[in-house]
Amino acid sequence: TGERKEMQGENFTIWSFFFLEGFSQYPRLEIVLFIFSLVMYLITLVGNSILILITILDSQLQTPMYLFLGNLSFMDICYTSASIPTLLVNLLSSRKTIIFSGCAVQMYLSLAMGSTECVLLAVMAYDRYVAICNPLRYPIIMNRQVCVQLATISWGTGCLTALLETTFALQTPLCGNLIDHFTCEILAVLKLACTSSLLMDMIMLVVSILLLPIPMLLICISYVFILSTILRISSAEGRHKTFSTCGAHLTVVILYYGAALSMYLRPSSSNSQEIDKIISLLYGVLTPMLNPIIYSLRNKEVKDAMKKLLGKILSHQT
Repeated sequence: TGERKEMQGENFTIWSFFFLEGFSQYPRLEIVLFIFSLVMYLITLVGNSILILITILDSQLQTPMYLFLGNLSFMDICYTSASIPTLLVNLLSSRKTIIFSGCAVQMYLSLAMGSTECVLLAVMAYDRYVAICNPLRYPIIMNRQVCVQLATISWGTGCLTALLETTFALQTPLCGNLIDHFTCEILAVLKLACTSSLLMDMIMLVVSILLLPIPMLLICISYVFILSTILRISSAEGRHKTFSTCGAHLTVVILYYGAALSMYLRPSSSNSQEIDKIISLLYGVLTPMLNPIIYSLRNKEVKDAMKKLLGKILSHQT
């Protein structure tokens, strides 16, 4: 059942540790998931680290788009590092546990990085809108001070909303410590609540609307203006070249928001915990791994910067 501490006189239970159900119902699948998760995690770390490195070292990539891209890569590293190492350990362990403080940190980091990314993707869409629809004024509108402010707003919004959600979630009385998930995902933890909390439900609803539909709406509005501008370009080559500058961002948005919306805004009647786990795994491992690949494959500047960096490394070795 697990150890627990109770505060007398209050309807409040603190569990000293939690069991993570994970994929223990499928023991034969666990080794496959371990290899899959480990490979994806290593690619995520290497791919995103390279993107951060080239955006810092290459002077041609000292632009707003790559400043935001560097932030996105750092978020992906933090997001995966919050949950994947625990998952890897538990996939090989018969006793799949996590201490209370570890669960709190994991929940907070996952929420903070995921929430920040939602806002940052909207900021990146605005950046593409200005670059394509107002190219002459772009250096003035998207100056370094504005870019730093937008990045700070993204981080501030994500971290503060995550702190609010995590604080209320961990103060909710829990009637068990077996989490039917491979991580301390907030929805899975709240399923252990002894009673439903209207305040917690309201917080989750408001934050979900604030960080999913609203940024998504802003992204859609930006792309309506972008497409309108692209369609007015006379040459097919010009249209293709202009759209290719935002193609990678659009691909990442579809992948990220598709998984997030299916997790957090799906009707509760259609909830299946096993489906949630699979979506969470894809959302938490596959998307962060694909981000640097998508941006490097679809972007000539990133490819050139990578070749330049590789050339410098090889020249130092010889």
